[in-house]
Amino acid sequence: LSLPFPFISLSFEHTKEWLSEMAEIVQDPSILCLFDVDGTLTPPRQKIDPKTDRFLQSLRRKVKIGLVGGSDYSKIAEQLGDGDDVIHKYDYVFAENGTVQYKDGKLISKQAIQNQLGEDLLQDLINFCLSYIALLKLPKKRGTFIEFRNGTLNISPIGRSCTQEERVEFSEIDKKEKIREKFVAALQREFEGKGIRFTKGGMISFDVFPEGWDKRYSLDVLEGEGFKTIYFFGNETAPMRDQPTAGSLP
Repeated sequence: LSLPFPFISLSFEHTKEWLSEMAEIVQDPSILCLFDVDGTLTPPRQKIDPKTDRFLQSLRRKVKIGLVGGSDYSKIAEQLGDGDDVIHKYDYVFAENGTVQYKDGKLISKQAIQNQLGEDLLQDLINFCLSYIALLKLPKKRGTFIEFRNGTLNISPIGRSCTQEERVEFSEIDKKEKIREKFVAALQREFEGKGIRFTKGGMISFDVFPEGWDKRYSLDVLEGEGFKTIYFFGNETAPMRDQPTAGSLP
């Protein structure tokens, strides 16, 4: 990925240290701080801590700030504000890996996964996932196993309607039994060469999306914004999760 600006990506363990230094800089609107949501600004699907929120708003008085998350806009808005506060508190909001884009409080672009993949391939994906989940035996299953979003399919073996306690329980089992990792491996074998990518998200699910529709998608709109430097902050690295390295987004 060739960019017209320096792009510095930092894993979450370095975020607090760097932000403390950032608090000392003078105002510079040519700098953008771009934050992942789940696992970085908030625990997965939880509200932002008020102290973190206040700090980010003070940081915004010095530099531009933005969000890029895998969740849909409604979930990001719920975690980081009330109603549509989030698009007025951040200069850029990129939901669903950047396939839904807001700038200065206004929607500027929205993609549709069905247009990119086509209905036949999309139905093959959905049918395969439903068949795979039907054969899984878990301590608990709930509802909403597939969430259809604008830019992704979100697949949850336990179901997204589980409680927070059930989320934690599944996450612990998943760490030991690698439920999602095996599911993704089966999908990769079945749909090899079809231009589909997968990434684990949060505690209970993973995303399926067209090749190129990962979080780098958000850089398309930023390329012409005239930033001198962009800093990306993501959660700690692990296989299939956000893996920030210099010059790239997960």
